[in-house]
Amino acid sequence: MQPFTTLDGLVVPVDRANVDTDAIIPKQFMKSIRRTGFGENLFDEWRYLDRGEPGQDCSVRPRNPDFALNDARYQGASILLTRANFGCGSSREHAPWALHDYGIRVLIAPSFADIFYGNCFKNGMLPIVLPDAQVQRLFEEVEATPGFRLGVDLNSQSITTLGGRTLRFEVDPFRRHCLLNGLDDIALTLEREADIRQYENSRRALEPWIFDASQENLQKLYQGDCFK
Repeated sequence: MQPFTTLDGLVVPVDRANVDTDAIIPKQFMKSIRRTGFGENLFDEWRYLDRGEPGQDCSVRPRNPDFALNDARYQGASILLTRANFGCGSSREHAPWALHDYGIRVLIAPSFADIFYGNCFKNGMLPIVLPDAQVQRLFEEVEATPGFRLGVDLNSQSITTLGGRTLRFEVDPFRRHCLLNGLDDIALTLEREADIRQYENSRRALEPWIFDASQENLQKLYQGDCFK
């Protein structure tokens, strides 16, 4: 996982509350666990005018001209601004995969669904919770200012607007540490590799039959003789 420290990014607004994970990535696309290739189907039912299916050439599909991701002014956006309870519904990890694959690195909302919120950190994205009034003002500024960008600094837990205004946000210290250092669950486990190896070696010395793959010992394990 790539570390996240700072980002200066274009903002795209999705002005809807209670956006569930099936809206973020519809269920028919959940046929892969590769984490990539989902970006073109992000918000598929809102983004396109036909029903999407896996394997389609999205470049020739009819697009909804009223949806923000299809607006030229928001192309290349890496910050998603949205409303309360974003990411509700099923806990599918494909939802953050689709956002990340599209290029989103920061999400700003008044609240997020709990499981989705945690999945964002595990996939290298920063979900930021701000009060409703601050989110509303950001929506107004995005609408009024083509090319509206924000500077996000995880180390100082701050957002800087184009006008120089600073907004503060809170992040759990452990999640902040993991994101700053690019540590997902596997990387966290590997930080204790020496301890794990020491434990395995001590167990091998105490219970060698578990690690002995000879036919005789395998038969003993199956018969339970090692535990008599």
